[in-house]
Amino acid sequence: MYKVMALDVGTKRIGVALSDFLLILAKGHICLDREPENKAIENILKIAKENHVKKIVVGVPLNMDGTQGGQAQDCKEFASKIKGYEIIYEDERLTSEQAEENLREKKIGFRKNKGLVDIESACIILEQYLSRNNK
Repeated sequence: MYKVMALDVGTKRIGVALSDFLLILAKGHICLDREPENKAIENILKIAKENHVKKIVVGVPLNMDGTQGGQAQDCKEFASKIKGYEIIYEDERLTSEQAEENLREKKIGFRKNKGLVDIESACIILEQYLSRNNK
């Protein structure tokens, strides 16, 4: 049995979410600082090992026309440094807006803690992946 991890990789922070062992539910885990990058990678690998992760889903913010821009390339370059796990790329267009809406609906203040949006975005990325792959 294993879990799937999702990462919402931003320029400053990385939101992390984990599935359950049944690969049905996504739960927010933590928000990591992206810099220093080697420490962020080390933390991701530690979380993956501790939680029996087999696959890591990385959100890639495609442009609205489906092409890759600079931020998408940056996410892929970051993910290429994560070794020992299957890396899956997931389109994450508009997840930050959806994450903010989800937090507003839950009446969770996020204006002073943007890490909450990153964690919620990672959950959305993971939910998209799990729903498509559990049919």
